[in-house]
Order: sequence, then C-alpha cells, then structure tokens
Amino acid sequence: MKPALSSTAALCRGLLRAVAACTLIGLTILIPAAASAQPSGGPYGPLRQNYALPAGAARIFYVGPDAPAGASGSALASPMRLEEAIAAARTGDAIILRGGLYRTGDLLLNQGITIQPWADEKPVLKGTLVAQKWNDLGNGLWTTTWDKLFPEKPADWWRRSREGKKTPLHRFNNDMVFADGRFLQAAGYEGEVDAESYYIDYDSKTVYIGVDPAEHLIEITAHDCAILRTTREIHGVKSDGHGYTLRGLTFSQYAYRALEIEGTDPEGISPESGHGKMVTGTTIEDCTISFCSRVAGYFRGDHMTIRRCRISDTSTEGIYILSSNDVLLEKNIFTRNNIERITGYYPAAVKIFNQCYRVTCRDNLVTDLPWSNGIWYDVGNVDGVFVNNWIENVGCIESPARTDQLWPSDNGFFFEISKGVICAGNLFVNCDHGLMILNSSDAQIWNNTFINSTACIGRNERSAQGDHFGWHPATGPGVEERDGHILANNLFTATAGFARPLLFVWQPPSLCSRLTEPMLKKMGDNLFVRSGAGNKTPLLLWSPAATPSCQAALKSLEELQSSHAEFAAGSREFLDYDGPLFKSSELGHYQLLPGFTAARSGVQPADAVRRAAAPRERDMRYIGAYPPLR
Repeated sequence: MKPALSSTAALCRGLLRAVAACTLIGLTILIPAAASAQPSGGPYGPLRQNYALPAGAARIFYVGPDAPAGASGSALASPMRLEEAIAAARTGDAIILRGGLYRTGDLLLNQGITIQPWADEKPVLKGTLVAQKWNDLGNGLWTTTWDKLFPEKPADWWRRSREGKKTPLHRFNNDMVFADGRFLQAAGYEGEVDAESYYIDYDSKTVYIGVDPAEHLIEITAHDCAILRTTREIHGVKSDGHGYTLRGLTFSQYAYRALEIEGTDPEGISPESGHGKMVTGTTIEDCTISFCSRVAGYFRGDHMTIRRCRISDTSTEGIYILSSNDVLLEKNIFTRNNIERITGYYPAAVKIFNQCYRVTCRDNLVTDLPWSNGIWYDVGNVDGVFVNNWIENVGCIESPARTDQLWPSDNGFFFEISKGVICAGNLFVNCDHGLMILNSSDAQIWNNTFINSTACIGRNERSAQGDHFGWHPATGPGVEERDGHILANNLFTATAGFARPLLFVWQPPSLCSRLTEPMLKKMGDNLFVRSGAGNKTPLLLWSPAATPSCQAALKSLEELQSSHAEFAAGSREFLDYDGPLFKSSELGHYQLLPGFTAARSGVQPADAVRRAAAPRERDMRYIGAYPPLR
C-alpha cells in the first residue's frame, strides 16, 4: 500500500492552488473513478453550458454590463441595467445576463424569478470597485481614502481570553483588498503592511497597501451583498414566498456575503412546521462564489437545491444552511474556507445549522481545508443524509492528536447535537478526523473508506443548563440518549507514519459511572489495515472502559473481542501490512484489488441505507465506499 499522503493529495492541492487566481471562472474537477464507484469521481462543480431561454417564462428581461439607464430590456439588442431588471421582475419572470463584468451589489428581490446567462456567455458579479486615486508615501506604502468600509467586531460568543492571542481583532472587519485579483490579508497597522497585506485606518477612512498601484489593479470591497432575497415588501410588491433560480453565474469579492435568503431563525426548540416556510423552492446551479469576507451565502427555506457549484476562498463558512428542511447539496466543490485563519469561530466549508430536517449532502468534493471543518450538521438536525462524498485534506494530520477528548479538531463530516443520519459510501483521505459524531443519536455509518483519517464517535455531559450557547444542546438528544449508532462495512486504513488510532470512541471520566453502556448499538464487519512496522499507536481507543480515564487503548481486534465480542464480529485486521490493497491510491483509485484477501467481505445494509447510498445497486455486501474490482 503506497502512502496516501499521496500523489492524489498533492494533485488535488496543486490543482486547487493553481486555479486560485482564476476563481472567477467556473471550474469543473474530475477525479478518476470506476464507473460503479461511490463517490462518482465527478464531474464536480460548474458545468459550462449553452443556456436556452427558460421555458414558460412570463416575461424576459435582457441585461448587459454596460447598459444605459432606462433601457427597456425587451430584446437582446436593447439590454437594461441589472438593478432595474431586478426591480421590475415579478413571479415567473426571467432575467438573462449578457457576459461581462457587473460591479454591483445590495440588490433586493422578493419574487420567484430566474437569473441566468445568455447562451454560453459568462456574467461575473463583483462587489469591489477599482481604487484609482493613490498617494505615494515614499516609504513603500501607498494610501487612498475609501468611504465604503465595513468595520465589524467579533460575535459576542467569541472568547477573546482564549483566542485573542491567535486572532487579532482586525481580522473580523469585513473589508477586502485585492491586487491583480490576489487576496491580501489584513494587517494591524501600517508597519505590518507588505506586498501581501493591507491596513485600514477606520477613523480617517484610509487604506494602506504595499504594492505600487500604478503597476497593479487594486480592488476594494464596496458592497456587502450581491443579492438579498428578502421576505419584506420591496419594489412595490409583497414577497411571493417562492425562491429564485440562479444558474451559471459567478459572484466574487463581496464583503460579508454574496447571497442571503431571509427566513425564520428559531432561538429555541422549534417544530419542523415552525421554520423554513417563508421562502421555498430555491435552486442554485452551476454557480461560482468566491472571496467573500465571511460566507458565500446564508440560505433559508425548505425544498432548496444547490447543485454543481464551486464555493471557495471564504472565511468563517462557505455556505450556511439555516433552519431549513428537505435540502439537497449535490456535486458541489467546497474548498479553501477560513482563508483568514480566524480561530474560535468554528469554521466549516458547509454548516447546516439549527433544526434542519432531511438535509442531503450527496456526491460533493470537499477538499483543501487545512484550517476548517468540512461539512458540519450543527445543532438540532434530524434525519440527515451524507452519502458518496469525496472528503480530502481537511485539517492537519501531521500534528499530534489528543486522546483525552475529541477537540480541538477539524472534521471532514461533523454531526453534532442531532438525531439520525445515514453516513454511507464516503471517502475520507488525509483528514484530521474523517468523521465525528458528537452528542448525537442513531448515526448509521456504513461502507465508508477512511485513509489516514480517524473516525470519532463521542458524547459528554454538555446540556442546556449553563451552556455557553444557551439553548443549543436542548435541540438534540439528552445526555442519556446519545447512543444507538451503527458502524459496519467500513474500511479503515493507515499508511506508514500515521500515528493515530483508526477509530476513537470517547466519553470523559465524568460520565463513566453514569453511562456504562456503549454508544454503539451495532458494530461489525469492518476492516482495519495498517502499513509500516513498529507502529505502537493503539488501533482503537474505546469508551466507556473500567479505567481511570474511562478509556481503553486497544492494540488489536483481539483485545476488543475479549471485552466486547459483539462489536468485533465479522471484522478483520491487517497490521504491518504491505500486500495488495487499492487499485492505485496515487491516482485516486480506491477500489480494493481482487488479490486483497478480504476484498469480498461485508453484510447487506438496511434498505434505507442502500436506497440512500446506492439506489441502483441491490447488493452492498462489500467493505468500504467502492465495490471491489473483479
């Protein structure tokens, strides 16, 4: 088995970094995979298309980037301004954008309309303006006065006493500056400014940069949103309750966020019927959103679909799904979140937050997130579905991992304070934690492949009484209800030098006498493969156990068999293994080879798992995300 800190990881990181300067162009990434594989292997992200006019549109408004004010927009030859089209459009209308650059923002709409390109053209919406008047200070610094500033403070729950040494306060301001499209980091004062950073004196409204603006295009944020789908009355009409459809658009360089859909934000326990109903049916396809100083978008509303989009170079979150039901995220690319390296804000490329029901993440590529979580179902979610996703390079696996608790950590898939999820058919490669199930119940974890990525399941005594986030823990299962998990048909592998356990089941000593039964309802038919001789790291860490730490360090399945025989049934281990395993980890082919003696293992999952992960396959009696090669 070749090291999985591999050509694949290097290739993905290299590709994504190479296109960092080209994030205004829709990108599709294809990763080699077998035809029957899960994940699919792509294509992921926006697909370049030739768009037909929307069938059945009530009216069509044609828009151009340099259109004069007052134009009718009734024909391709007489396009109107985007701002005027959005003000005029009503339910069922379509806005067709000619290609080019639109420097605009703070657009308000409340109607279910379609916005898309004309034919195969590429409209780009930017939230910056070009800064043209500069003063050379003669010391390697240049200044300009800028009126459109977005100062901000950290949220009141951010713990400055814990994080202030690592995250300076100026990182929380929402302004951004770009030199030739290159993102510059914020500095604390002008003495820190160099070619890769900027400083803003908010009292005098002065921006400092360290590159000669005569030789570079300097852009500074002027809008903190591209399109706000409001629930209020606007443009003389009330909200129709319908979500918009966005296709084939690029949004970049917005302070705060590019898109937001208003809706209900419960501040306590809320029934499914109590949220997600103000705007429904939003569809966003083949869009690119990059370089937003906080998030690409805040999205609320039932029956929402986000498909084949590329979300990158954001700060606290890529996209944020709030209190919404029956949502689908499919074939998207989520990459490079937390580019400012803010600590204590719990960043995630995708955050699904606050009592969302039936949110499905299917066949997405989540990669190159060294300072962020991947996809995080956070607080009160119910019946999630997380299937066939490719998760790679989330967090850092080179630093020592803690064994007394599960955090601080960055997790490819994180399911917290929630009830019920199917996690199946996913690939986790070189992640700090591949998955973490924390303070939740009834997670069904089937047929996943973990490569240098620890799987974690844990619980502690956290409850709504005295919690830092108040009511949050009350939305999930109680302390005594954090169990019922199933772990089966999974493949856990580690290359030489990976000095972490492959499975970590945890609870603290404070719960050891209170909760004596395992969190897992069923565990079996898993494979554990570890390469390299002399690895003394435990294969599994297991709680609860009758030790002072409430934890047992198990070096082999034999040790698990002696204490919990019911959880070792059907499982096998291959330690110090150097035989055949994957078709080619170097090229991202993670199907098991026929020469691997345990290739034909596994049991049939429950029908609900099979329907979610592999609806076209009747037989999932195999180990890991991929059917073995024949």
